[in-house]
Amino acid sequence: MSEQVGLRGKAWFQAFTGKNSPMVGDPGSVLTADAKLGEDTARFLCVVPNPEARFPCAGRGEVGLEESYTLATRIREAIEQDKNGKKRPIIAIVDVKSQAYGRREETAAIFLATATAADAYASARMKGHPVIALVMGNAISGGFLTHGYQANRILAFDDAGVVIHAMHKEAAARITLRTVAELDELGHKIAPLSYDIHDYAKLGLLHKLLHVEDPDRPSQTTVAQVQKELIDAIADARAGSQDLSNRLTSPGAREMRKAGLAARARMEEQWRQA
Repeated sequence: MSEQVGLRGKAWFQAFTGKNSPMVGDPGSVLTADAKLGEDTARFLCVVPNPEARFPCAGRGEVGLEESYTLATRIREAIEQDKNGKKRPIIAIVDVKSQAYGRREETAAIFLATATAADAYASARMKGHPVIALVMGNAISGGFLTHGYQANRILAFDDAGVVIHAMHKEAAARITLRTVAELDELGHKIAPLSYDIHDYAKLGLLHKLLHVEDPDRPSQTTVAQVQKELIDAIADARAGSQDLSNRLTSPGAREMRKAGLAARARMEEQWRQA
């Protein structure tokens, strides 16, 4: 498993871009860089731990106020720079603990900040930028909704250290009045409750699971392997629609999310009749 949330993401950001520090004026928790990826120059973004964070609740890899607005700024910057030319790919490197929980964040409207970043990712996608999320560690709760979930295609490492979920396991156990062991047992029967990345993949939301030899220490060989997968995902995104309908029409979605799809169809029917 990843030694600490965010460190795996930082290692891969450096491997992809050759850089390990933020752009001038950005907080230390957000890394942004443009780097060659096949025939494209892609914009890579990553949220990393910053012990000197201005807001303490966002110091361990959480997505907080500064992180959200910085992501939005750098994505909007790419949209503006590319408005009359080829739309560069935007790669969200995802290893985020959650959104930042704190009184300061709530008072300063973290819901608005995180929505701003999510909207920037969605706007880039709808304007023709291939947006790819590469999940290599934790992708928990509002952290993932803010940074990565609006991607055209989501890739994830096939590794025990990768978790995509609505909340951390201990919190989910408390909310459901169960033990962690009981929650794990339920996860074996109900895929959406599982913390196993293979079960998440069954839901039809992932584009692909990637088998990487050592996710914590990217070698030249594994970097080249993942770059090839990113290039393929970019081509697939460019060939497909700019919306997220692929998450509803995938084989996994049709098999595992029948009730949700049926409810969605009924709601659409009622909307048309209104």
